[in-house]
Amino acid sequence: MISSLSPGDWFDLVTHFLALSLLAIGGAITTAPEMHRYLVSEQLWLSNAQFNSSIALAQAAPGPNVLFVALVGWNIGVNAAGGAAMGVKAWPLGLLGVVLCLTAILLPSTTLTVAAARWGHKNKDRRAVRAFKQGMVPVVVALLASTGWILAASHGLPTENWRPWLLTAIVTLLCWRTKIHLLWLLSVGGVLGWLGWV
Repeated sequence: MISSLSPGDWFDLVTHFLALSLLAIGGAITTAPEMHRYLVSEQLWLSNAQFNSSIALAQAAPGPNVLFVALVGWNIGVNAAGGAAMGVKAWPLGLLGVVLCLTAILLPSTTLTVAAARWGHKNKDRRAVRAFKQGMVPVVVALLASTGWILAASHGLPTENWRPWLLTAIVTLLCWRTKIHLLWLLSVGGVLGWLGWV
């Protein structure tokens, strides 16, 4: 795990998140696989557990799903300050991570969304606009599926640890085929995790 980040590292983090912002079709959560690759596998700025916990906590909390980016930024900053063992001394870098990551992920996509929404609303009857909207559906579904795959794969292969994979498959089917509210599924998953079953 990292002990510090240079100004160049912070700059690289911001530019990476600026680029990811423009790929966040369907929300910031769809960029999670690329964030995982960059932050956990390539840069080693976060552990698998920190990354997964950031997503799980943000998804369980009320509010937009982009909150996981704030938690990712917090964890990067705290790790750069020497880890959670540093206590309050790690908070300034944690807050810096939150501000940089959230600003970088929100600014480009928000600007583009506002401009595109205004243009799309003016031209909503055009065939190309309708086709574009319909064509984005499979892209969003594929990005969300890859996010689920990254989160499930962090627990090992299905032959090594089958319970998280089974839970992922069951929840996927329930989301697809029923109208059970997602908070109920998150609650059941939390209880199963607390009991040590997954």
